[in-house]
Amino acid sequence: MDEVSRNLVEDAARAVNPRVKIIIKFPNWYEHFQANGYDLDQEPKIFDGIYTGTETRDPVTTDQHLQQYESYQIVRYFDNISPGRNGGGWVDTYDTRYADRYAEQLWDTMLAKAPEIVLFQYGDLLRPVALGDRSAWEARETSFTQAGVNKWHAAYAAAAPVSYATAAGYALDTVNAVLDKLASPKGLASYKPYQSTGEDFLHNYLGMIGIPIDLHPEFPADAKTILLTESAKFDPEIVGKMKEHLEKGGNIVITSGLLRALQGKGIEEIADLKFTGNVLRVTDYWGAYGAGSGANLGSASDVLIPEIAFQTNDAWPIVRGTANGRGAPLLIMDRYSKGILYVLTIPENPNDLYSLPQPVLTAIRQYLLRDFPVEIDAPSKVSLFAYDNKTFVVESYLDSPSQVTVSTLGPSTRLRNLATGKLVESTKLSTDANGARRRPRQQPRTEFHIEIAPHSFAAFAEE
Repeated sequence: MDEVSRNLVEDAARAVNPRVKIIIKFPNWYEHFQANGYDLDQEPKIFDGIYTGTETRDPVTTDQHLQQYESYQIVRYFDNISPGRNGGGWVDTYDTRYADRYAEQLWDTMLAKAPEIVLFQYGDLLRPVALGDRSAWEARETSFTQAGVNKWHAAYAAAAPVSYATAAGYALDTVNAVLDKLASPKGLASYKPYQSTGEDFLHNYLGMIGIPIDLHPEFPADAKTILLTESAKFDPEIVGKMKEHLEKGGNIVITSGLLRALQGKGIEEIADLKFTGNVLRVTDYWGAYGAGSGANLGSASDVLIPEIAFQTNDAWPIVRGTANGRGAPLLIMDRYSKGILYVLTIPENPNDLYSLPQPVLTAIRQYLLRDFPVEIDAPSKVSLFAYDNKTFVVESYLDSPSQVTVSTLGPSTRLRNLATGKLVESTKLSTDANGARRRPRQQPRTEFHIEIAPHSFAAFAEE
């Protein structure tokens, strides 16, 4: 495909018009590009620019099962692959069970600060919009409503049918009201080498449980905390890079998939942890930092968790499950040199991350985002988008309202809703928010309580 790109596309086009500009649009299935000829390393250098497929469609009924957060995350990943040359996002009208899912793809593309968007394609945009079954939330005041569609249609397109173009115009106007107040996106730095696979699309699942992701094709050595999933095994020097980062006082989070892949390949030089091959049916969850009993973090039936063996007093399972009394660590902490290694255990079915009790998810977020400017205590399928000017967006993909507690670093005393101007006053965060007996020392945080409507987003600025 590199040869085709150079000889049959670039050279042929320039022979006709030397001033031609050619952009390559990469699809949404970035995990599998190398099996189909797409080259995220070389092809962005061949063409004048790239474009990003942000169409995630329905996560359940489609063959790809792409998670909603990818409409945001893939833009950020491609921005890091080709800085300043990622032209925008590309969304189609297909395979959604309700119109809000179409709107969510548009919002998340723009919340990633894509400079523009392509709506595919003109004939489809003229089709009557299929609102779908929205009965669970249609009576609520959400970010996308039938009344809003009709109002936008009356104002701008009254002579035409209520179409997907109408829905797109209304959805984009809604998000446009806050976009200029959001600066550069930021997230938990993660590393996916070129032409790598492993724990496919896992970063998007983590985004769906409220962990903002900033995915890089190169090892992000300047970040304080780095997330590594199984795909990092494609870097033959990954263990050395991990050791160097930890020795400098940085933190590393690896997934259970990467631990398994690196066994016998040097991970033993960092931590005495082993992927046993056993799978436990976990029902109850606990949290604690240090020796002794833990605080109950809730129950969830029949989640299958790979078992990781650890050495007591060398490593600590700071979030764990139990299966008929047997422990199954979900998050293990092990110090190495000046840094901390965390191992995050991924359920056999990544979708079971959504089944974990909310206190479990919150405890995981608090450890992984301990130095991050904003965190959320929220159910699964509520995402956080953070920016470097003390603004952030919380978005829910759930069918019912979500009670969310936002915690921020520093002296902020209130939040301002960027769309409505409404203020949210703060309260101090308790010293033991996740119920754990004790936790590593953290900076003081301030908390705010907000409600997010179903299939809606809200943008805030700290004041």
